[in-house]
Amino acid sequence: MNITKEEYPYILILILGIYFSFFYSIGTIPLFNLDEGAFTEATRQMVVGGDYLTTYLNENLRFDKPILIYWLQAYSIHFFGFNEFAVRLPSALAGVLWAISIYFFTKYFYGYLKAFWATFIMITSLQISIIVDAAIADSLLNLFIVLTMFFIYLFWEKRENKYIYLTFLTMGLGTLTKGPVAIMIPFVVSFLFFGYKKELKLWVKTVFNPIGLTLFLAIILPWYLMEYFEQKEKFINGFFLKHNLERFDSSLESHKGSFFYFIPVLFIGLMPWILQIKNIKIKTDLEKYLIIWFGFVFLFFSLSGTKLPHYIIYGYTGIIILMGISPQLKYKYLIIPPLFLLFLLFLFPIVIDYIQIHDKFFNLMLHTTKNIFGIGYRGGLVVSILLLSGLIFLKISETKKLIILGFIFIFTINSIVLPEIAKLKEQPIKNLALFIKNNPKLNNKSVGMVGINTPTFSFYLQKITPHNPNCEILFTKLQNKNHYKNYKPLKQDGAYILLERIKK
Repeated sequence: MNITKEEYPYILILILGIYFSFFYSIGTIPLFNLDEGAFTEATRQMVVGGDYLTTYLNENLRFDKPILIYWLQAYSIHFFGFNEFAVRLPSALAGVLWAISIYFFTKYFYGYLKAFWATFIMITSLQISIIVDAAIADSLLNLFIVLTMFFIYLFWEKRENKYIYLTFLTMGLGTLTKGPVAIMIPFVVSFLFFGYKKELKLWVKTVFNPIGLTLFLAIILPWYLMEYFEQKEKFINGFFLKHNLERFDSSLESHKGSFFYFIPVLFIGLMPWILQIKNIKIKTDLEKYLIIWFGFVFLFFSLSGTKLPHYIIYGYTGIIILMGISPQLKYKYLIIPPLFLLFLLFLFPIVIDYIQIHDKFFNLMLHTTKNIFGIGYRGGLVVSILLLSGLIFLKISETKKLIILGFIFIFTINSIVLPEIAKLKEQPIKNLALFIKNNPKLNNKSVGMVGINTPTFSFYLQKITPHNPNCEILFTKLQNKNHYKNYKPLKQDGAYILLERIKK
């Protein structure tokens, strides 16, 4: 892990990129529903209730994910309090370690310049920046999957048992973060690669390494066994059957899509670097290993019944390294997709009046808050578009143009686009929760959530909000305000409203 003097400028660029991509806005943008809200409210209830074994959401068992991310969020809350920065910090730090691992792994095989590009592409890719800023399990899971995959290849390359033990260590931590997916991806990819190299005997010997298996079981068994002994069949049915097996076999929570679902996800997710894929060349064993890694993840989740955009990220590192070690594409070509995306984002508030969705609530949300996308949003996008377009004509190196591209793009997303989307979708929820929390006359009243599922409301209110239409105060969608005859409007924000029971 020695760093030479020649690397210092590149390391500095990566540090700045990490700040703007991973940390710049994690404490200022409201939490997003549903995933961030569910994770953070479950963690809040863990901290308040003192039960660090089982997670609950609004007093209901939550078996979506294992325990590790909740522990890390809880630990962060103890230091920084109940706020966005605290619950997102573990994911951001996992992103930092993820980037560091890419840098040193790529540097070992290809040198520091290729390592810089692979890491810079990872840091400034749209979807990775979003997932690393989110208070969910996926940034942490990706860190452990990446480390596991790196250690598997290093073992194959060096034949040193320490890499077997490190593989089982990180795979165990991944399993404690999100369950069997942390086993399945390394298991299948290594089988395919070792099979391609005609070394399946070595693969079998590695998989059943007694020290490695003992280490793996020592990491996962304490929590899994304690959870089983406490919840019995509820744990088996809720975690293993529903949230793992059923996710592949059928669509959960309406998260479905066609076989081609991840093609547009890939195209947008790897902005602004997506066209760099055309420069990828597969020659060495490592490059074949990396493409098998990405290809398996892409194919497996394309066949899965449940589809979510972040599933494909489990294979991103493989293709990102291939992009980073390939010859750099010309700036004037690479700039086309991100410019097109920023132009569409600029047009969005202009065409709101012409957008009609079958979802009545979504329409209401758009048209009651369209003034959010004002001069700051439009002006910021115009400046970004002009800067990126102007770079084409500057007489500076392609390297500098590409670095500037990464910074402008990711800064635009994190300082202009995401904050405005959060104001549209999530800020009203936070405002209404804080309105109750900070009002002594209201804070002691019972509050229920009806016709809506937004766990961030409970997190900001800092108390459980049951789905109960008989509470003194109801939080619901604006379109539902006339459904409850014994209630009167208390406060409206955007497409949401608080209703208060009429005193008899």
